[in-house]
Amino acid sequence: MTSLLQEVEEEEQEAFAEPGVEGVRDYGDAALPLNELGDEDAVAEDLRERLATIDRALARLEAGTYGRSVISGQPIPDERLEADPAAELTIEEARAKR
Repeated sequence: MTSLLQEVEEEEQEAFAEPGVEGVRDYGDAALPLNELGDEDAVAEDLRERLATIDRALARLEAGTYGRSVISGQPIPDERLEADPAAELTIEEARAKR
């Protein structure tokens, strides 16, 4: 989990770092630096959300409610937990939430 946190911090640092001379960049499109910054922000946000999901799963593990839906309390199938150990919902609930 520390590697995920490190990845979030690195993405945030890159998002706010001054552009350096890392090679030839095409600034023909004036919005290119803004697009890159937006992409880095999106990656950092995705990593922060995943870390929060993992933290919630750890809290459920400590509380003895791990493996049950946070909405209905129904058991989450083992196959789903194997695919995503931090799953919070049953497959049906996740589909309905979309």
